[in-house]
Amino acid sequence: MTLPDLTLEGLKVEARQRVLKTYSGNDLGDFQTPPLLVNAILKALPAQERTYSRVLEPTCGTGNFVFALLDQPEPPAEIHAIEVQHGYVQQVLEKLPRYTATRVIVQETNLFDIDLQSQLAWETTGALLVIGNPPWVTNAHLGRLGSQNLPQKVNLKRLKGIHARTGDANFDIAESIWLKLITELSVYTPTIALLCKISVARNVLQYAYDFGLPISQASIRKCNAKRWFGASVDACLFCLKVGQANVHYKAELYADIDANEPISSLGVVNGRLTGDVRRYHACANIDGECSLDWRQGIKHDAASVMELSCDPDGYLTNKAGQRVQVEPEYIYPLMKGTDVFKGLAPHRSVIVTQRSLGEDTARLQQVAPKLWAYLEANSNVLNNRKSSIYTNRPRFSLFGVGPYAFAPYKVVVSGLHKTPVFRLISANSDQRPVMLDDTCYFLPLQEVTMAALLVFVLNHEHCINFLTSTMFADAKRPITKKLLQRIQLDALINTIPTQTLRDGIETIVQQRGEPGYALRIDAGETLITQLLCAQR
Repeated sequence: MTLPDLTLEGLKVEARQRVLKTYSGNDLGDFQTPPLLVNAILKALPAQERTYSRVLEPTCGTGNFVFALLDQPEPPAEIHAIEVQHGYVQQVLEKLPRYTATRVIVQETNLFDIDLQSQLAWETTGALLVIGNPPWVTNAHLGRLGSQNLPQKVNLKRLKGIHARTGDANFDIAESIWLKLITELSVYTPTIALLCKISVARNVLQYAYDFGLPISQASIRKCNAKRWFGASVDACLFCLKVGQANVHYKAELYADIDANEPISSLGVVNGRLTGDVRRYHACANIDGECSLDWRQGIKHDAASVMELSCDPDGYLTNKAGQRVQVEPEYIYPLMKGTDVFKGLAPHRSVIVTQRSLGEDTARLQQVAPKLWAYLEANSNVLNNRKSSIYTNRPRFSLFGVGPYAFAPYKVVVSGLHKTPVFRLISANSDQRPVMLDDTCYFLPLQEVTMAALLVFVLNHEHCINFLTSTMFADAKRPITKKLLQRIQLDALINTIPTQTLRDGIETIVQQRGEPGYALRIDAGETLITQLLCAQR
C-alpha cells in the first residue's frame, strides 16, 4: 500500500484524489443548516472575525449561510460559493438578484475539482472567512448505501495490515474537505468555521500535528444535532485560524454553540491526541508503552450462527431458536462488553472453530462431524460475511483466536463504555476458559495472583484518571487497544504504596477462594518481570 507524500503539496494531491462525483440526497449526509443555527454560528465566531471582507462557502447547498451573511448589517464585500448539485445552485441563483451590495460568485462544480489557491478569482483583499456545513458521511457509509460515489481510497492514516482494512481506516469525507481547505488556503491566513462531527474535529487536529499544518486558536463548540437535524451524531462547530505564527494543536471545548466559557481543552500532547489536557498532566507519568500485549475478543460477524443460549429445557439454541447439537469441546462460555461492564456471569456460549489464527478448519469434517454439518447448514450466513478480513481464509474462520484466548484468567475491560471498569474473569467450573466478544480487550494470565495484581492497579484511580483524560467519551468505542497499550504498568505500580498493593491483591485472591502465591513487592519493575516470566 503506497504511503502519501507527507508535504503540503502532497496533501493537496491526496485531497484532489478524493473526488466525489455528482450525487444526491443522503449519499452526502445532506443536512441543510437551519437559518436560526446559521445565525447562532455567526454570533459564535471569534469577536475579531465577525467583520470580514470576503467569505468562501465550500459546500453551500441551498445557500443558508450565504444569505445570512448578505443580511448582516455589514455584509462581506465578496462571497464565493461552491456547490455540486444543480438544483441547489438554481435555488441560490434565483434569490441573488435581491442583493446588490456584495459580489457573489456561485460555482456549480465539485469542490475537489478546483484548486482553491489559484482558481478562485478574488477581486477583494482582506480577512477571509471559510464557513459552512460539509457532508457528514464516511466512505464506509457511502459503501453501505450502495453508492458508486466513493472517494478514491488512500491510506492517509499510514495504517498497516489489518488496521488499514478495518474501521481504523474509515475516512470521513469532511476530513478530506478540512485538509483541502487548510493546505490550499493557508496563504490567505483564513479563519475556518465548519459544522462537523466531533470525531472529525479531533482527527483534523491530529492530522494537522502529524503533517505540520499551521493552525492555531482552535475551538470546538458542541452542537445538538438531534435538535437541529434530527440526527444522532455528536456534532460541533469547529473553528480555527490557519497560517498564523503561533502554531499550536489544542482546542478549547465548549458545551454549546453560544457558551461563553470552555469546559475543558483537548489537543495533541507529546504527539498524541488527549481528551482533557489539564487532567492529563496530573497522571502523565504512566503514559508510555505497556509491557504486555492487550488482546481483543473473538470476532466472527455471525452472531445468529455462532452465539448460543440455553432454552428453558437446557438445550443450546441459536438466535433463530433452533436447537444446536454439536461436539461440546467446541463450545465455550461467552461474555460481551455489557456483561463485563455490569459484572454479569456468562449466560451465552460461542462456537470456536479454531485455536489459532488461520488454522485449517477442514479437519472439522472428520473430528467434529456434527459441528461441520451445522456450519454447512448455515454457510449462507458464514460465507457472506462482508468484512474483507475473511477473504482467502479457511472456511468458517474467526479472528481473535490464539493461545491467549484460552488463558484461564483474563483481566477484561469493555471498549464500548465511557467509564473504564476492569474485571477479573476466570475459567468456569468445568475449567472451560471464558471467551470474550470483539467489543472487549483483555490481558491473558496463567495465575490468579498476577491477575489480581493487574485488575487492582488498573482499577486504581491514577489509571482511571489517565484513561478518562485521554479517551473520548463520545466516540463509538471510547476505550481502544491503542489507548490501553499506552499504560506503562511499572510506572503505574510504582505510584501505589506497597502496603496498599499487598492488601488489594490479598483481598481479591481471598474473595475468589483460589490459591495464589506470594509476590515479591518491592518495585514495579520486579513485579512486571515476575509477570512476564509467569506468562512464559
